[in-house]
Amino acid sequence: MDTSFTDKTVVVTGASKGIGLAVAAAFAAEGAHVVAGARTVTAELAALSGVTAVPVDLSTSDGPAALVATAVETYGGVDVLVNNVGASEPAASVIDFTDEQWHRIFDITLYSAVRATRAAIPAMKGRDNASIVTVSSLNAKLPAAFVAPYSAAKAALTNYSKVVSESYAADGIRANVVSPGLVRTPMWTAPGGFGEIVGGPSGATPDEVLDTILPEAMSVATGRVSEPAEVADLVLFLASGRARNITGADFVIDGGTLKSI
Repeated sequence: MDTSFTDKTVVVTGASKGIGLAVAAAFAAEGAHVVAGARTVTAELAALSGVTAVPVDLSTSDGPAALVATAVETYGGVDVLVNNVGASEPAASVIDFTDEQWHRIFDITLYSAVRATRAAIPAMKGRDNASIVTVSSLNAKLPAAFVAPYSAAKAALTNYSKVVSESYAADGIRANVVSPGLVRTPMWTAPGGFGEIVGGPSGATPDEVLDTILPEAMSVATGRVSEPAEVADLVLFLASGRARNITGADFVIDGGTLKSI
């Protein structure tokens, strides 16, 4: 893929693992200066060449701005912002979520992107092919009661990105959304993650849940979940010069899970 990110400055939120880590690695491999924020800088993130890892709490009011400021102070501006950080917690039913859970999930999933975008846009104006790519979720279109705050936050995030695309197109800043379905990430595979929760009643392992149970239950047309690198490839395309006239769009990558037109 000819993405031409050499010497471009890319800010990635939630880059310690999963999709965020794959996105940071992909941009770095294309020659970008990547400034990657995460509450915990994992060994995998720290090992990436060409990536400046910034330990930052992106759920706070000043965390996203501090991450963007690091990119501006180090490289003089921002060419690409990838709003990736998000969080989800399960509950038995939609009415079992507490106010604290709603606030926490919205702070991490929605408000982090609002704050990062607000901080980045002044640093993106005047840059060639400036781009914001926001990682939403299929849950924005297929809400699930047991992750209701996450679904609602992602739906709001998709809406917000559309507003940004309309507001700053004249400034040369594009804004698009990537909405993954099931992805093999630590959210599903880590101990205590969703894979164990779903597989618990049957004793299935997280890999069995992702490889067989959920693709069948959710009628995934390809029969498999996405890998983080596949989502990262889509993010890179949307941020690249090949997508210069794409803005305000929402690209689903779900193996054919979504059946609506």
